[in-house]
Formats: sequence, structure tokens, C-alpha cells
Amino acid sequence: MKRILILLAGVLALGASAAAVASAHSAGSPSAHASGATEVLLHHTSLGSILTTSSGFTLYEFTRDRGAENSCMKIHGCAQAWPALETSGRPAAGAGVKASLLSTIRIAGGAKQVTYAGHPLYTFSEDTRGATDYVGVAAFGGDWDALSASGHAIK
Repeated sequence: MKRILILLAGVLALGASAAAVASAHSAGSPSAHASGATEVLLHHTSLGSILTTSSGFTLYEFTRDRGAENSCMKIHGCAQAWPALETSGRPAAGAGVKASLLSTIRIAGGAKQVTYAGHPLYTFSEDTRGATDYVGVAAFGGDWDALSASGHAIK
């Protein structure tokens, strides 16, 4: 009887853990759409026009990236603070965004990260909608700059 209770407790704990993971995973990125495509928009800010998610969160490039490679994932704690902008479909260009500059790269775990003009795109975990406070911040061995519609850094 004692073994059955221990086994049942283990099964229940495993089920609760799986439900928590599924719930967290389904919350997903604020920029993902039901179709799986992530849309990149251009918003006018005090810094000028910058790329944002469809939810209005600033998109960043990491100056430590070389080519179309996500360097942040290799640095402890970086990906939690600066999550990659992921998509499961082809990224979509909003008004003012050049579709020809949008692409994707494969990152650890097989996910697709959105790139713009060859720069992997990131969000910042502490950002609020429309905020530009973290543009130009130095962290994890590089700077986190916004991008213009032409793909140039805005600091």
C-alpha cells in the first residue's frame, strides 16, 4: 500500500510539473500570432523610428553577435534577460519595415529566431510597451541597440 501511495504521489507530481510547463509554454512570446508568424513593426519614438514587436515592445540587436549568430545564448543568464524574438512561421513586415531584410536563423533547441538586416533580434525581459529606456545599455559583453528600418543601429 505504501508503494502505491508513493507511486501515485510521483505520478501526480509529474502531471502537475508537465501542466506547469505546458501552461508556461502556451503563454509564449507576446509577438507570436496564432498562425505562428511574428510581425515586426516600425514605431516612432523619441529616438526616431525603431523596430518593435506587434505588441509595441522594442527590438534590440546585440553588438557581440557576429554575423547571423545568437551569441547571447552562450552567456549564462543572457537569454533570460534578453530573449530571442522567435517565430514558427515566416516573419511578417509591418508598414515601413522592409520584408526583404527579415529572415530567420536556427538557435539552440531548433527554434527560429527572427533577424533583420542580418541582426538577430531580441526583446528585453524588463521592458514595458513603448519603452526605449534600455536602448544602448551595455550588458553581457556588448551593447543592446535598437534598429532603424534600414537595419542600422540606434543608440
